[in-house]
Amino acid sequence: MNLPAAFEEKMKSLLGTEEYEDYLRCFDEPRYYGLRVNTAKISVKEFLKISPWPLEPVPWIRNGFYYDGESCHPARHPYYFAGLYYLQEPSAMTPADRLPISPGDRVLDVCAAPGGKATELGARLCGEGVLAANDLSSSRAKGLLKNLELFGIGNVLVLSEEPGKLIPYFREYFDKILIDAPCSGEGMFRKDRKMIRAWEEHGPEFFSKMQKSIVTQAAQMLRPGGMMLYSTCTFSPEENEQTVEYLLKEYPEFSLCEMEGYEGFCPGIADAALTPDAALEKTVRIFPHRMKGEGHFVALLKKGDVGPACEEFPPVRTYERRQYKKPLPEELSDFLKLVRRPLDPSRIDIRAERAYYMPEDLPDLSGVRFLRTGLLLGELKKNRFEPSQALAMNLKKEEFANTVDLSADDGRVIRYLKGETLDLSDLVSQKEKGWYLVCVDGYPLGFGKLGGQTLKNKYLPGWRWQSV
Repeated sequence: MNLPAAFEEKMKSLLGTEEYEDYLRCFDEPRYYGLRVNTAKISVKEFLKISPWPLEPVPWIRNGFYYDGESCHPARHPYYFAGLYYLQEPSAMTPADRLPISPGDRVLDVCAAPGGKATELGARLCGEGVLAANDLSSSRAKGLLKNLELFGIGNVLVLSEEPGKLIPYFREYFDKILIDAPCSGEGMFRKDRKMIRAWEEHGPEFFSKMQKSIVTQAAQMLRPGGMMLYSTCTFSPEENEQTVEYLLKEYPEFSLCEMEGYEGFCPGIADAALTPDAALEKTVRIFPHRMKGEGHFVALLKKGDVGPACEEFPPVRTYERRQYKKPLPEELSDFLKLVRRPLDPSRIDIRAERAYYMPEDLPDLSGVRFLRTGLLLGELKKNRFEPSQALAMNLKKEEFANTVDLSADDGRVIRYLKGETLDLSDLVSQKEKGWYLVCVDGYPLGFGKLGGQTLKNKYLPGWRWQSV
């Protein structure tokens, strides 16, 4: 393993010569593969009953597991397409796990793509409150949106803005904020050797300036009493303890909190700050030679009472829903009769022939670049309504009147995921027709429209199973 000389010297200083040798030896070990259960769809206990592969618990993550990445291929199984789990490096599961989320919270994931943290935050909201998931890159935000929809998360805003632009819309709005900041990636060198070349092009100093800007912008969007978690996948003190130190100096109302521990966690390094501070030992460092995962840094902070200057900020403008002055379109009303879940008609918003089910108590988002606000119910077309893939994933089997439930080993599941028409003559009578929710072992995959005993496939083309 050819590591940059400057990096080696820094790590020797950070760890000491003897422990640095232990760190080097971890590069001869295989990387670890992780799977995180989507508890919004299935409990850990129930998933372990149906898991097609042997799993080993990640001991510090309640719903995290290791799997053998050489022999198992979870991304090529129908359960993946049902959104029952997310594939994520085990240490990277830590930030979202350690940010305390309660149903009903307003939550912001500042740098959210591709969705590893946002999907867990959304799952723990249990459909209540709102998750705002932001990524500056619009192309990455598209992947983020897909992962959130796959997980069945509907109370969502997917934004693509520079975080500073969000402040006027969300000042002191959020209860919880997660910042998994762009970083130099030193903790990922073993997992992805290309990160070494990227480090040589843009090292810690480049990212440190960006991180300080992001944390101070996010601080203004957190309500007093709210909690913020800052994390990186690097070892650099400039990007870790010193970034936290900068936030505490700029916003002294913030304080560091203790986190739920684990025997492999290392405390943050008080002397790594420009001004040594014992409180920084409340932060957590994860080293790959001490735990079965890659490198990470995590800091949990709480915002106390704000100063008088903050009271001068204008209040956040409330979103005024563009409600219909007349009943909902008949084709939409007829379809919603199939949905066995109470829906508040005042939260249905129709824009450009698309119907959305909006989260409650949103600010006015006029002028913000976003990919999605709320749950896309579907599209109003000439004399008909086409339900969305997002709605299918948001529903549970028992929440839709008509369902087709296939076992994972039924060949029709893969044919459905490929977009093919299905023969259901063994499951339905010729008199049955209309919209059906297609499920695998009781978990929704998407919609189809039945005519006779043939199901016309409505699985979203961009999500379809690709042959290897």
